[in-house]
Amino acid sequence: MPKPVRNSRSQSSTSPKTPRRRSPAPARQAPANAGERLQKVLAAAGVASRRESEQLILEGRVEVDGQTVLELGTRVDRDTQEIRVDGEALLNPKRIYFAVHKPAGVVCTSNDPSGRTRVTDLLPPETGRVFNVGRLDLESEGLILVTNDGELANELTHPKHGVEKTYEVQVMGFPDASVLAQVRKGMHLAEGYARAVNVKIKSRRKNGTILEMVLDEGRNREVRRMLAKVGHKVQRLTRIAVGPIRLGEMPRGAVRQLTPDEIRKLRAYIQSNPERQKARKERAAEKPTSRQTALQGLERKRRAAGGKASAGSKQGRRAGQGGKSKYGGTKIGTAKRGTTKQKHGGGRR
Repeated sequence: MPKPVRNSRSQSSTSPKTPRRRSPAPARQAPANAGERLQKVLAAAGVASRRESEQLILEGRVEVDGQTVLELGTRVDRDTQEIRVDGEALLNPKRIYFAVHKPAGVVCTSNDPSGRTRVTDLLPPETGRVFNVGRLDLESEGLILVTNDGELANELTHPKHGVEKTYEVQVMGFPDASVLAQVRKGMHLAEGYARAVNVKIKSRRKNGTILEMVLDEGRNREVRRMLAKVGHKVQRLTRIAVGPIRLGEMPRGAVRQLTPDEIRKLRAYIQSNPERQKARKERAAEKPTSRQTALQGLERKRRAAGGKASAGSKQGRRAGQGGKSKYGGTKIGTAKRGTTKQKHGGGRR
């Protein structure tokens, strides 16, 4: 029996077809052994830092040869491919480097929904697209580097390079040598073990102490949290140096361009990374292997202390000292006689 033939025209007229969504075609990549990763190209072009460039890619804001790229690590050839960010072609801007004295109350974000003053708002209006090298929290002040050199910014902020930041910290109270030693030795914070490369007393005042503290990490509010853990609240915090670049006598809110000599010093400082890495490994070898290991050690000490206290109380009871009578008085007895006198009891027996 012959199969019935379907009338495609009649069906198409009664039930309209829903068009299929086509996913964007993948951008043409450079050969595996050629080109560079897209986020690295964006950072080198001064679009943003390496991490911020990765976020731009994930948000679908980057196109290569007219195709949106969503995959991190895509390799591109800057010389033969067209790269656009938010529809604008990638250019090769002149590298610029600024030192900014961030005042308290100024934010380090690139976009603030609350409309607060940003570090980049302190720069000349013709500066163009730049980004901060690292951050300071809202209440802190001091040196912030600002640039459009994404590669240098990545090297200065990545933890593996161990770039040292120096802070002047005013704290409540008068920390002694044991407190400073504890800050150098380190402590556990929520996200890991933290320690200062160095900390020393600069001066003492009537209501507190001025410390100079050096860190080679960049955890959120790390200085404040470390000093709070040892009982000294931070009253004022100022970053006075990033690597070889110092704040100097710059007034709050001031901006200046780095000199060619300072830029050379920054690059040389990064090249000296192996020495700092060796020092960091030596310091890391001294810290506890994990938070859990440290907590287990504390628990063992508590149990041992509890055992000693328990043994001491048993010996005291055996000697007839420190006990209570059923009448509420304190027993005073001797081990030899085994007699008991009531200090405040209800009469003699």
